[in-house]
Amino acid sequence: MNWDWEKLRENQKKYEQKQGGGGPGMPTPPQMDDLLNKFKGFKFSGIFFVGLIILALLIGVSTVFTIGRSEVGVIQRFGKYDRLAQPGLNFKMPAGIEKVTKVNVRQVETEEFGFKTYNGVGSSRLSAESSRQEASLMLTGDLNVAVVPWIVQYRRSDPRAYLFNVKDVRSLLRHMSEATMRIVVGDRSINEVISSRAEIASAAKEMLQKEMDNAQAGISIVNIEMKKTNVPEPVQASFNEVNQAIQKKEQTIYKAREEYNKAIPLARGEAKRVIKDAEGYAIDRVNRAQGDAAKFKAIYDEYVQAKDVTRKRMYLESMLEVLPKLENKYIIDSDQKNLLPFINMGSKLSGQTLQKGE
Repeated sequence: MNWDWEKLRENQKKYEQKQGGGGPGMPTPPQMDDLLNKFKGFKFSGIFFVGLIILALLIGVSTVFTIGRSEVGVIQRFGKYDRLAQPGLNFKMPAGIEKVTKVNVRQVETEEFGFKTYNGVGSSRLSAESSRQEASLMLTGDLNVAVVPWIVQYRRSDPRAYLFNVKDVRSLLRHMSEATMRIVVGDRSINEVISSRAEIASAAKEMLQKEMDNAQAGISIVNIEMKKTNVPEPVQASFNEVNQAIQKKEQTIYKAREEYNKAIPLARGEAKRVIKDAEGYAIDRVNRAQGDAAKFKAIYDEYVQAKDVTRKRMYLESMLEVLPKLENKYIIDSDQKNLLPFINMGSKLSGQTLQKGE
């Protein structure tokens, strides 16, 4: 098929005239070559270049950021959580698209209740103004009022939960800490609250951590430190008197128990000794009686068999036992009638006269 090129050119001119407004004398649209020539001839001013440089710097600053060693960057894209940025040099989309919030996850924060720290060196004293706050006044289990100051140390363990789950984490922490401490103190007596501060702090820490986990606040409780617990100042003197009376009572009880422990065991030991002596004496008397009876029966049996021999043997045995005990011994004939030649009647008679044959 052959094209009619002349006819095609004529139709193209008619179409161009119609698009340009049609009719002779109407201006034709600018050509591309004319626009390029005009653009090449345009001269840029210094303000334009400065603006371009500032724009480039703003874009660069908003896309590059640095996270410290103890921090974590939380990046939001159009306000919605997107990711976490770790310590070091990081990149993000320009401002208006992505936003970064730095959260310190290693620094330990401190909340104080009932007192405030002075000079920032850890030295603290009970503030008169803080002591009147309701946070430090608590009712114990035995219906006494105690002034309980304490410190809560915590850190931000979950940056995402810390930023988005709770509107005011610090306010939540203070209210939950106060509620927890009141529960723990309310289960104990005033003496336990004063003397068992470490135990109370441990129980309060465990309970407070559970509450913060339930609230998903992204908070980790590092430590709870109990300061010196006391009673309100108006009743301090009376409380001291009560304590002194209690101490005196306990001292008296301990002293009485000491005397009891000394006297009672001694009396029990003496009683056992007397009982054992009596039992031993009874056994000895019974054994002796049984032995004497057996001896008498044995002698009697021998006496029945040989009376003369037994009588003589018994006499000799008796003399053998008696004679060694005598100091002076006089042996005379049974037929002798006069004893004067043998015995000085004026001197003390120290011996015994034994007649032969008796």
